[in-house]
Amino acid sequence: MIRKRIQLGFLHVAIAMTLVPINSTLNRVMIKELAISATLVAIMASLPYLLSPIQVAIGSYSDRHPILHLYRTPYILIGLLLCVAGVMIAPQIAFLIAENIWLGVLVGVLAFGAWGMGYNLAAVSYLSLASELSGEQGRGRTIAVMWFMMITGIILTAVLLSRLVDPYSPEALQRAFWIVGSVALVIGLLGLIRLEPRSEKIPQGEVRYSWGIMIQTIWGNPQARLFFWYLIILLAAILGQDILLEPFAAEAFDLSVQETTRITAFWGVFVLVAILLTGWLETRLKKRTLATWGGWGALLGFVLIVLSGVLLNQAIFYTGVLFLGIGTGMSTVSNLSLMLDMTVAGQVGLFIGAWGMASAVSRLMGSVLGGIGRDLITRISGDPILGYIVVFGVMVGFMLLSLVMLAPH
Repeated sequence: MIRKRIQLGFLHVAIAMTLVPINSTLNRVMIKELAISATLVAIMASLPYLLSPIQVAIGSYSDRHPILHLYRTPYILIGLLLCVAGVMIAPQIAFLIAENIWLGVLVGVLAFGAWGMGYNLAAVSYLSLASELSGEQGRGRTIAVMWFMMITGIILTAVLLSRLVDPYSPEALQRAFWIVGSVALVIGLLGLIRLEPRSEKIPQGEVRYSWGIMIQTIWGNPQARLFFWYLIILLAAILGQDILLEPFAAEAFDLSVQETTRITAFWGVFVLVAILLTGWLETRLKKRTLATWGGWGALLGFVLIVLSGVLLNQAIFYTGVLFLGIGTGMSTVSNLSLMLDMTVAGQVGLFIGAWGMASAVSRLMGSVLGGIGRDLITRISGDPILGYIVVFGVMVGFMLLSLVMLAPH
């Protein structure tokens, strides 16, 4: 099972690798170098989360329609190919949008939509396969291995990208995206080799719940309903900053594409440290206490990022990113544990699905509203840095509200 867990981790890494260039490098180039609307960039980059409700339909379809007696592998492969193709053509779409906005947006929606479809197709299929191969007893360990490998992969991808785009040029950017896409494809294919056994039987994994069923179940449980709203607000801030952090650093501190790409690696290191630390502390402290610490850590990170924009101080900015990474890691582990504590027998899959739903809705909401806020304030004030400061200030407010909701009543 160790080999299979590592292979499942390779699949998680491969798909995550196709997200990193778009969310950590291309967003900065589109907003800073190409002067494309942050709102448009946020919508394009958020298409995987906008399309996430289709995961239930994809999973149900693959349950009943094997290809060559394989229920998951063909769908993972198709999703992987779509993700790799999306990341490889993304730079050309960005340059097309800058030259011809309407044609670029039309092509971009189709291409980024295919990329988003590939993400959802692959993710639901390899997570289903992970559940089926691990069984109930080994599922937690498999997820831990996959998450650890994914965060490590994000860090290494960001470091690789930062080297490939130095010095920056459109040609270097396109070459870097091709290289990352090719590496992701190889890693994904290694993950698929002899991973899923051929079978005539319909796989018995977690029951699939539609978003409607998840919402009805959560709404009928006052404790779960409050916690779900808390997650939406918390994750909208923690995940929604992803699109704006690198462009802000470029605008405020005149950092190069190479330097802003490394921010993702810097953030990822502290997320990984916090995840490991929180896993160790969970046996010694209450989960709500750890979730509160994580929330305060992320809030302090946002406060420092706002302060760095006001003072134009790069050291304060990196300190803010450090605390944001620690807060993100602690919040992820502790809040997922808190959610699982609320489950009843037979509903683990439902609440895991609810976590995924909250994450998708939050990232979509945080990214798009952040992009709109940045563009609106920048247009009114004529100061792009002020636009970022206001948006990050709103995220401070989101974090405060989430901490109030988390506090015992």
